[in-house]
Amino acid sequence: MNLARIIEDHDAEAPALISRGLTTTYGELREQVAAVRGGLRELGIGPDDRVGLLCANNWYFVVGYLAILGLGGVAVPLNPVSPARAVERELRTVGAAGVVVGPAGRACMAGVDRSIVPLVIACPGVELDDAVSLEELLASEPVPIVERDPDDLAVLMFTSGTAGTPKAAMLSHRNLLTNLAQSQAHEGRDQTADDVVFGVLPFFHIFGLNVVLAITLQIGGTVLLVERFDPSSALDAIDKHKVSVLSGPPALWAALASMPEARPEDVASVRLAVSGAAKLPNETAEMVQQRLGLHVREGYGLTECSPVVTNALGTDAPTGSVGIPVPGLEVRLVDTDGSDVLIGDSGELWVRGPNVFQGYLDDPDATRRALTEDGWLRTGDLAVVDDKGYLYLVDRVKDLIIVSGFNVFPAEVEEVLIEHPRIDAVAVVGVPHPHSGEAVKAYVVVGEGAIEEDDVVAFCAEYLPSYKCPSKVIFVDEIPRGLGGKVLRRALR
Repeated sequence: MNLARIIEDHDAEAPALISRGLTTTYGELREQVAAVRGGLRELGIGPDDRVGLLCANNWYFVVGYLAILGLGGVAVPLNPVSPARAVERELRTVGAAGVVVGPAGRACMAGVDRSIVPLVIACPGVELDDAVSLEELLASEPVPIVERDPDDLAVLMFTSGTAGTPKAAMLSHRNLLTNLAQSQAHEGRDQTADDVVFGVLPFFHIFGLNVVLAITLQIGGTVLLVERFDPSSALDAIDKHKVSVLSGPPALWAALASMPEARPEDVASVRLAVSGAAKLPNETAEMVQQRLGLHVREGYGLTECSPVVTNALGTDAPTGSVGIPVPGLEVRLVDTDGSDVLIGDSGELWVRGPNVFQGYLDDPDATRRALTEDGWLRTGDLAVVDDKGYLYLVDRVKDLIIVSGFNVFPAEVEEVLIEHPRIDAVAVVGVPHPHSGEAVKAYVVVGEGAIEEDDVVAFCAEYLPSYKCPSKVIFVDEIPRGLGGKVLRRALR
């Protein structure tokens, strides 16, 4: 077994990728990936070695990803626009043997301590000292795919998990391949080799990696790789390339439907419209229907489930429902005592199945908090089920903030801000945002000296990606706390 085999059996002349205006066929892609596998092996990369991918959604990422997997290595997708300190921490955490750096990640990698990663592979347009050129690897002798056991690691994906600061979720070949099969077996997910899929969801996010990229490559479809989202150019690209499957977070749908010039004719080729990564507001779904004539179907998932748990495609699920579980997955709604709740009552969503991850890398305590002894994943999300079996998300057990589909835990932001020499206390909450779903808002108690809102945001940006930084800072005299000293986030909201 090896996830990298998903591209092996398709028509050599069929288009696999459209990246930067160039089309790569499946035959070309197989040859390129096999050569890069050979080049990586010559450089000493082999089974179980962890290799980072600091690339945007482009050909470089796809070839690097499949080559790493094909060698039996472990791919570690990273956000190419993260601050250097954040990427450095993640590379240290996984013990990376190497990293592939695309143009989007060049500036970030330039600030990383190079002593922590033995091998840097530079994509065209990237100049870094002592780096090996990806073009050199493409000239290498090809080598075959390495067989792996189903439970061998394939991907380490950084996530805030069901609680706490970012951790590396361990996803095996079985986890990822199982979820591909589950998603395609779900009635209504009738994706075919004729489909052109809009690949804008970042591949360092599990939704983009396994739902958009891997499913499309497994069925022999075409992925239109989009490195940066712009609503106007997106509509042009959808029309030009006759995109038939459009998946994205609520922020994408809100942006497209808000375009004054947007018309149903611009998206006439789209037959599957899917929202995920965060709760889709009913008003956004209704606006997309009215403005663009698309019925957006919602799903639910999380990194720890590879990621798909439920899907509304192919069902009569009402607006607001995330549908029904994918085949082969057990789902429970439980109360605080761990007992199943009644239909119509809310409970924490628990999930068990072969797509559920193996745990968090080198963090047994966090793994025990997430997984029960008998294999149930505690998602931290509250949901209800109606008498027809349709699930609805109603709240979160934890204080998780979801910004454009990305998880942000208040504690992570607070740990950074409290290090500022002029901040005495801080609390972070999520607040509604019309485009990103939620935004980060910080309440700050200032110590000695003056500090401005921009100073707080800039300090945070040195350590965290922009989506985790506060979009608004409020200066207060004190942070509200309960009797036990815990921050009363509800009061702040």
